[in-house]
Amino acid sequence: MSPPQPHLAPPCVALIGFGEAGSTFANAGGWEDAVFAFDSDPSRRAAMEDCGVRPASSPAEAMAKADVVLSLVTADQALPAARDYAPMLQKGALWIDMNSVAPQTKAAAAQAVEEAGGRYADVAVMAPVDPARLNVPLLIAGPHAADAMAALRDLGFAKTRVVGNKVGQASAIKLCRSVMVKGLEALTAEMVLAANAAGVLDEVLASLDASEKHVPWAERADYNLDRMIAHGQRRSAEMAEAAAMLRDLGIAPLMTENTVKRQQGIGALGIAPVPPTLNAKIAAITAKTPS
Repeated sequence: MSPPQPHLAPPCVALIGFGEAGSTFANAGGWEDAVFAFDSDPSRRAAMEDCGVRPASSPAEAMAKADVVLSLVTADQALPAARDYAPMLQKGALWIDMNSVAPQTKAAAAQAVEEAGGRYADVAVMAPVDPARLNVPLLIAGPHAADAMAALRDLGFAKTRVVGNKVGQASAIKLCRSVMVKGLEALTAEMVLAANAAGVLDEVLASLDASEKHVPWAERADYNLDRMIAHGQRRSAEMAEAAAMLRDLGIAPLMTENTVKRQQGIGALGIAPVPPTLNAKIAAITAKTPS
Protein backbone atom coordinates (compact mmCIF):
# COMPACT_ATOMS: atom_id res chain seq x y z
CA MET A 1 0.00 0.00 0.00
CA SER A 2 1.41 3.41 -0.90
CA PRO A 3 2.23 5.78 2.01
CA PRO A 4 -0.23 8.67 2.44
CA GLN A 5 0.76 11.87 0.71
CA PRO A 6 0.44 15.14 2.66
CA HIS A 7 -2.54 17.37 1.82
CA LEU A 8 -1.72 21.02 2.39
CA ALA A 9 -5.13 22.30 1.25
CA PRO A 10 -8.55 20.82 0.54
CA PRO A 11 -8.36 18.99 -2.79
CA CYS A 12 -10.13 20.11 -5.93
CA VAL A 13 -12.97 17.63 -6.30
CA ALA A 14 -15.16 16.38 -9.14
CA LEU A 15 -18.43 14.64 -8.35
CA ILE A 16 -19.45 12.24 -11.11
CA GLY A 17 -23.13 11.58 -10.54
CA PHE A 18 -25.38 13.90 -8.57
CA GLY A 19 -28.16 11.74 -7.20
CA GLU A 20 -28.94 11.22 -3.53
CA ALA A 21 -25.34 10.61 -2.44
CA GLY A 22 -23.77 13.41 -4.48
CA SER A 23 -26.29 16.03 -3.43
CA THR A 24 -26.21 14.93 0.22
CA PHE A 25 -22.42 15.08 0.43
CA ALA A 26 -22.29 18.42 -1.41
CA ASN A 27 -24.86 19.95 0.95
CA ALA A 28 -22.93 18.74 3.98
CA GLY A 29 -19.40 19.38 2.83
CA GLY A 30 -19.06 23.12 2.39
CA TRP A 31 -16.85 22.42 -0.61
CA GLU A 32 -18.22 25.18 -2.86
CA ASP A 33 -14.90 26.74 -3.86
CA ALA A 34 -13.31 23.47 -4.88
CA VAL A 35 -16.06 21.22 -6.26
CA PHE A 36 -17.37 20.63 -9.75
CA ALA A 37 -20.17 18.19 -10.55
CA PHE A 38 -21.34 16.36 -13.64
CA ASP A 39 -24.41 14.20 -14.15
CA SER A 40 -25.66 12.70 -17.40
CA ASP A 41 -29.15 13.94 -16.43
CA PRO A 42 -29.14 17.69 -17.20
CA SER A 43 -32.19 18.24 -14.99
CA ARG A 44 -29.90 17.82 -11.96
CA ARG A 45 -27.98 21.00 -12.82
CA ALA A 46 -30.39 23.06 -10.73
CA ALA A 47 -29.77 20.83 -7.72
CA MET A 48 -26.03 21.35 -8.14
CA GLU A 49 -26.51 25.11 -8.15
CA ASP A 50 -28.75 24.89 -5.09
CA CYS A 51 -25.94 23.05 -3.28
CA GLY A 52 -23.43 25.72 -4.28
CA VAL A 53 -21.25 23.44 -6.42
CA ARG A 54 -20.26 24.29 -9.96
CA PRO A 55 -22.19 22.40 -12.65
CA ALA A 56 -20.03 21.07 -15.47
CA SER A 57 -21.34 20.55 -18.99
CA SER A 58 -19.14 17.49 -19.48
CA PRO A 59 -17.08 15.05 -17.42
CA ALA A 60 -13.93 16.51 -18.98
CA GLU A 61 -14.85 19.97 -17.67
CA ALA A 62 -15.66 18.57 -14.23
CA MET A 63 -12.33 16.74 -13.96
CA ALA A 64 -10.09 19.30 -15.66
CA LYS A 65 -8.41 20.37 -12.39
CA ALA A 66 -9.58 17.62 -10.05
CA ASP A 67 -7.17 16.00 -7.61
CA VAL A 68 -9.99 13.73 -6.41
CA VAL A 69 -12.96 12.29 -8.28
CA LEU A 70 -15.87 10.78 -6.35
CA SER A 71 -17.73 8.32 -8.57
CA LEU A 72 -21.34 8.31 -7.34
CA VAL A 73 -23.28 6.88 -10.27
CA THR A 74 -25.75 3.99 -10.35
CA ALA A 75 -24.36 0.46 -9.99
CA ASP A 76 -24.88 -0.38 -13.67
CA GLN A 77 -22.93 2.74 -14.73
CA ALA A 78 -19.95 2.36 -12.39
CA LEU A 79 -17.76 0.47 -14.85
CA PRO A 80 -18.80 2.42 -17.98
CA ALA A 81 -18.09 5.69 -16.15
CA ALA A 82 -14.62 4.52 -15.14
CA ARG A 83 -13.80 3.30 -18.65
CA ASP A 84 -15.24 6.32 -20.46
CA TYR A 85 -13.96 9.05 -18.16
CA ALA A 86 -10.56 7.69 -17.03
CA PRO A 87 -8.74 9.16 -20.05
CA MET A 88 -9.94 12.62 -18.89
CA LEU A 89 -8.31 12.30 -15.45
CA GLN A 90 -5.35 14.41 -14.39
CA LYS A 91 -2.26 12.25 -14.00
CA GLY A 92 -2.15 10.86 -10.49
CA ALA A 93 -5.67 11.95 -9.63
CA LEU A 94 -7.62 9.72 -7.25
CA TRP A 95 -10.71 8.02 -8.65
CA ILE A 96 -12.69 7.11 -5.51
CA ASP A 97 -15.30 4.56 -6.55
CA MET A 98 -18.13 4.73 -3.97
CA ASN A 99 -20.58 2.63 -5.97
CA SER A 100 -22.13 -0.63 -4.73
CA VAL A 101 -20.78 -3.10 -7.28
CA ALA A 102 -19.12 -6.52 -7.25
CA PRO A 103 -15.40 -6.86 -6.50
CA GLN A 104 -14.71 -8.00 -10.06
CA THR A 105 -16.52 -4.93 -11.40
CA LYS A 106 -14.32 -2.71 -9.26
CA ALA A 107 -11.23 -4.57 -10.40
CA ALA A 108 -12.15 -3.88 -14.03
CA ALA A 109 -12.80 -0.21 -13.21
CA ALA A 110 -9.46 -0.01 -11.40
CA GLN A 111 -7.65 -1.39 -14.44
CA ALA A 112 -9.18 1.32 -16.65
CA VAL A 113 -8.26 4.09 -14.21
CA GLU A 114 -4.72 2.87 -13.58
CA GLU A 115 -4.01 2.38 -17.28
CA ALA A 116 -5.05 6.01 -17.83
CA GLY A 117 -2.60 7.24 -15.19
CA GLY A 118 -5.03 7.71 -12.33
CA ARG A 119 -5.11 6.11 -8.88
CA TYR A 120 -8.11 3.98 -7.99
CA ALA A 121 -9.66 3.40 -4.56
CA ASP A 122 -12.44 0.94 -3.75
CA VAL A 123 -14.83 2.53 -1.22
CA ALA A 124 -17.90 0.93 0.33
CA VAL A 125 -20.60 3.17 1.81
CA MET A 126 -21.86 1.18 4.77
CA ALA A 127 -25.05 3.05 5.75
CA PRO A 128 -27.68 5.31 4.16
CA VAL A 129 -26.12 8.67 3.31
CA ASP A 130 -29.18 10.44 4.69
CA PRO A 131 -29.20 11.30 7.56
CA ALA A 132 -25.56 10.29 8.21
CA ARG A 133 -24.15 12.68 5.59
CA LEU A 134 -20.37 13.03 6.14
CA ASN A 135 -20.60 10.74 9.17
CA VAL A 136 -21.53 7.79 6.97
CA PRO A 137 -19.10 4.89 7.59
CA LEU A 138 -16.71 4.33 4.67
CA LEU A 139 -14.54 1.25 4.13
CA ILE A 140 -11.56 1.74 1.80
CA ALA A 141 -9.42 -0.82 -0.03
CA GLY A 142 -6.75 -0.95 -2.71
CA PRO A 143 -3.09 0.04 -3.10
CA HIS A 144 -4.00 3.74 -2.80
CA ALA A 145 -6.35 3.30 0.17
CA ALA A 146 -4.26 5.39 2.56
CA ASP A 147 -4.17 8.32 0.13
CA ALA A 148 -7.90 7.98 -0.48
CA MET A 149 -8.60 8.00 3.26
CA ALA A 150 -6.51 11.16 3.70
CA ALA A 151 -8.37 12.87 0.85
CA LEU A 152 -11.77 11.83 2.22
CA ARG A 153 -10.86 13.13 5.65
CA ASP A 154 -9.78 16.43 4.10
CA LEU A 155 -13.27 16.60 2.61
CA GLY A 156 -14.83 16.13 6.04
CA PHE A 157 -15.73 12.44 6.03
CA ALA A 158 -15.41 11.48 9.68
CA LYS A 159 -15.71 7.69 9.71
CA THR A 160 -13.21 6.15 7.33
CA ARG A 161 -11.27 2.90 7.70
CA VAL A 162 -8.82 1.02 5.47
CA VAL A 163 -9.77 -2.67 5.24
CA GLY A 164 -7.17 -4.00 2.81
CA ASN A 165 -4.74 -3.26 0.01
CA LYS A 166 -6.61 -5.22 -2.67
CA VAL A 167 -9.28 -3.61 -4.83
CA GLY A 168 -12.59 -5.35 -4.18
CA GLN A 169 -12.13 -6.06 -0.47
CA ALA A 170 -14.29 -3.12 0.65
CA SER A 171 -16.91 -3.99 -1.94
CA ALA A 172 -16.95 -7.62 -0.81
CA ILE A 173 -17.68 -6.57 2.78
CA LYS A 174 -20.52 -4.33 1.65
CA LEU A 175 -22.12 -6.85 -0.69
CA CYS A 176 -21.82 -9.81 1.67
CA ARG A 177 -23.63 -7.70 4.25
CA SER A 178 -26.15 -6.66 1.61
CA VAL A 179 -27.01 -10.29 0.90
CA MET A 180 -28.49 -10.33 4.41
CA VAL A 181 -29.84 -6.79 4.71
CA LYS A 182 -31.52 -6.52 1.31
CA GLY A 183 -32.56 -10.17 1.48
CA LEU A 184 -34.40 -9.51 4.74
CA GLU A 185 -36.15 -6.56 3.11
CA ALA A 186 -37.31 -8.74 0.23
CA LEU A 187 -38.46 -11.48 2.61
CA THR A 188 -40.31 -8.88 4.66
CA ALA A 189 -42.23 -7.72 1.61
CA GLU A 190 -43.18 -11.26 0.69
CA MET A 191 -44.22 -12.02 4.26
CA VAL A 192 -46.37 -8.94 4.91
CA LEU A 193 -48.08 -9.11 1.52
CA ALA A 194 -48.96 -12.78 2.06
CA ALA A 195 -50.06 -12.26 5.67
CA ASN A 196 -52.19 -9.29 4.70
CA ALA A 197 -53.82 -11.21 1.85
CA ALA A 198 -54.57 -14.07 4.28
CA GLY A 199 -56.03 -11.66 6.83
CA VAL A 200 -53.50 -12.59 9.52
CA LEU A 201 -51.01 -9.70 9.39
CA ASP A 202 -51.41 -8.54 12.99
CA GLU A 203 -51.07 -12.09 14.34
CA VAL A 204 -47.97 -12.79 12.27
CA LEU A 205 -46.30 -9.55 13.37
CA ALA A 206 -47.17 -10.26 17.00
CA SER A 207 -45.72 -13.75 16.69
CA LEU A 208 -42.46 -12.32 15.36
CA ASP A 209 -42.42 -9.75 18.17
CA ALA A 210 -42.71 -12.57 20.69
CA SER A 211 -39.50 -14.14 19.41
CA GLU A 212 -37.45 -10.98 18.86
CA LYS A 213 -37.78 -7.77 20.85
CA HIS A 214 -35.06 -5.48 19.52
CA VAL A 215 -37.34 -3.58 17.11
CA PRO A 216 -41.10 -4.15 16.81
CA TRP A 217 -41.77 -5.98 13.58
CA ALA A 218 -44.45 -3.53 12.49
CA GLU A 219 -41.78 -0.82 12.67
CA ARG A 220 -39.21 -2.98 10.89
CA ALA A 221 -41.62 -4.02 8.14
CA ASP A 222 -42.67 -0.41 7.60
CA TYR A 223 -39.02 0.67 7.31
CA ASN A 224 -38.08 -2.17 4.94
CA LEU A 225 -40.98 -1.44 2.59
CA ASP A 226 -40.12 2.26 2.76
CA ARG A 227 -36.60 1.56 1.47
CA MET A 228 -37.85 -0.74 -1.31
CA ILE A 229 -40.55 1.63 -2.56
CA ALA A 230 -38.15 4.59 -2.61
CA HIS A 231 -34.95 2.85 -3.72
CA GLY A 232 -35.89 -0.63 -4.97
CA GLN A 233 -34.55 -0.14 -8.47
CA ARG A 234 -31.17 1.11 -7.25
CA ARG A 235 -31.03 -1.67 -4.64
CA SER A 236 -31.93 -4.22 -7.33
CA ALA A 237 -28.87 -3.13 -9.33
CA GLU A 238 -26.71 -3.52 -6.23
CA MET A 239 -28.07 -6.99 -5.54
CA ALA A 240 -27.44 -8.04 -9.14
CA GLU A 241 -23.81 -7.21 -8.41
CA ALA A 242 -24.00 -9.23 -5.19
CA ALA A 243 -25.31 -12.20 -7.22
CA ALA A 244 -22.38 -11.78 -9.62
CA MET A 245 -20.00 -11.86 -6.67
CA LEU A 246 -21.57 -15.06 -5.30
CA ARG A 247 -21.32 -16.76 -8.71
CA ASP A 248 -17.67 -15.69 -8.89
CA LEU A 249 -17.16 -17.38 -5.52
CA GLY A 250 -18.82 -20.58 -6.77
CA ILE A 251 -21.97 -20.06 -4.68
CA ALA A 252 -25.37 -20.31 -6.36
CA PRO A 253 -27.17 -17.00 -5.56
CA LEU A 254 -30.66 -18.51 -5.26
CA MET A 255 -32.09 -16.08 -2.68
CA THR A 256 -30.07 -13.14 -3.97
CA GLU A 257 -31.34 -13.48 -7.54
CA ASN A 258 -34.90 -13.44 -6.28
CA THR A 259 -34.10 -10.48 -4.02
CA VAL A 260 -33.10 -8.68 -7.23
CA LYS A 261 -36.55 -9.42 -8.68
CA ARG A 262 -38.45 -8.40 -5.54
CA GLN A 263 -36.51 -5.14 -5.09
CA GLN A 264 -36.88 -4.31 -8.78
CA GLY A 265 -40.56 -5.24 -8.85
CA ILE A 266 -41.53 -3.00 -5.95
CA GLY A 267 -39.19 -0.17 -6.95
CA ALA A 268 -40.61 -0.18 -10.49
CA LEU A 269 -44.19 0.36 -9.27
CA GLY A 270 -43.49 4.08 -9.09
CA ILE A 271 -45.28 4.69 -5.81
CA ALA A 272 -44.75 8.35 -4.86
CA PRO A 273 -44.80 9.85 -2.39
CA VAL A 274 -43.99 6.90 -0.16
CA PRO A 275 -47.09 6.17 1.99
CA PRO A 276 -46.56 7.02 5.67
CA THR A 277 -47.73 3.78 7.34
CA LEU A 278 -47.23 0.05 6.87
CA ASN A 279 -50.88 -0.60 5.98
CA ALA A 280 -50.84 2.27 3.48
CA LYS A 281 -47.67 0.90 1.88
CA ILE A 282 -49.19 -2.58 1.60
CA ALA A 283 -52.36 -1.13 0.06
CA ALA A 284 -50.34 0.89 -2.48
CA ILE A 285 -48.23 -2.11 -3.49
CA THR A 286 -51.28 -4.37 -3.74
CA ALA A 287 -53.20 -1.84 -5.83
CA LYS A 288 -50.36 -1.61 -8.38
CA THR A 289 -49.48 -5.30 -8.49
CA PRO A 290 -51.25 -7.38 -11.16
CA SER A 291 -53.36 -10.14 -9.59
